Amino acid sequence: MRIAIGSDHRGYELKKYLKPLLRKDKHTVLDFGTNSSKSCNYPQIAFPLALAVAKGEFDRGVLICATGIGMSIAANKVKNIRAAFCFSPEGARLSREHNNANVLILPGMLIEKKLAGHICKIWLKSDFLGERHSRRLKQIEEFEENRQ
Repeated sequence: MRIAIGSDHRGYELKKYLKPLLRKDKHTVLDFGTNSSKSCNYPQIAFPLALAVAKGEFDRGVLICATGIGMSIAANKVKNIRAAFCFSPEGARLSREHNNANVLILPGMLIEKKLAGHICKIWLKSDFLGERHSRRLKQIEEFEENRQ
C-alpha cells in the first residue's frame, strides 16, 4: 500500500517511530514533513498530504500533531478526505469499516508509541464494509458538492 505520512514538530518523534514499522510491513511510505522538531505550521503539512490522497496518488495517509485535533480539522477541509482522529484500535477499525477513512490522525503527544503503531496496523488492515455505511458517505459527498 502507498502511504503518505506527515507531522508537525510535536508529532515528529512519533512519525520517526512509525515510518520503519510501516516499511517493515511492506508499505511504500513517502514523508511529507516536517523533518525536525523545530516549530512549524501543521496546515502546511496537512493540506499537501490530504490533496495527494484525494487525487489517488496514495492509498492512505497518516498525519500526526500534538493532540491530533489541528491535523484533523485541516485534513478534513480537503474534498473527498475522511480523516479520522483515532486513539484506540477499536476506533481505528471502525473508522475504516464504517467511515472508509482515508487519513488516520494520531495525537503525537497523548499516546504511547507502541499503541500508535498498533492503531496504525489495525487501521491499515481494516476494510470498508459498504452497505448502509455507503448511504451515509454518499450524503456527505452530496453535501460537499452542494455547499456554498
